[in-house]
Amino acid sequence: MLVVDAAVLVVLDGIVAHTEDVRGMNCPLPILRTKKALAKMTGGQLLKVLTTDKAAVTDLALFAQQTGHALKAQIQEDGHIAHYIVRREDQ
Repeated sequence: MLVVDAAVLVVLDGIVAHTEDVRGMNCPLPILRTKKALAKMTGGQLLKVLTTDKAAVTDLALFAQQTGHALKAQIQEDGHIAHYIVRREDQ
């Protein structure tokens, strides 16, 4: 899990373009909803994904790596995990 300090988290929350709340959903729904949300965004925008599925930590990291998006942080928050993903620039 990628962890950042509190100051970086405040900055990330300040520039989030969209939040996708998939709490309570299990694989593969968090990945599918993340993919759909990123498709609606432009390159360089920041997506925040809220999950409760423990597998999403690994799944979203692999998804970002395989699709060219940048996973910036995964933060354990109150009862869920917040994942911060920057959409890749289109070629």
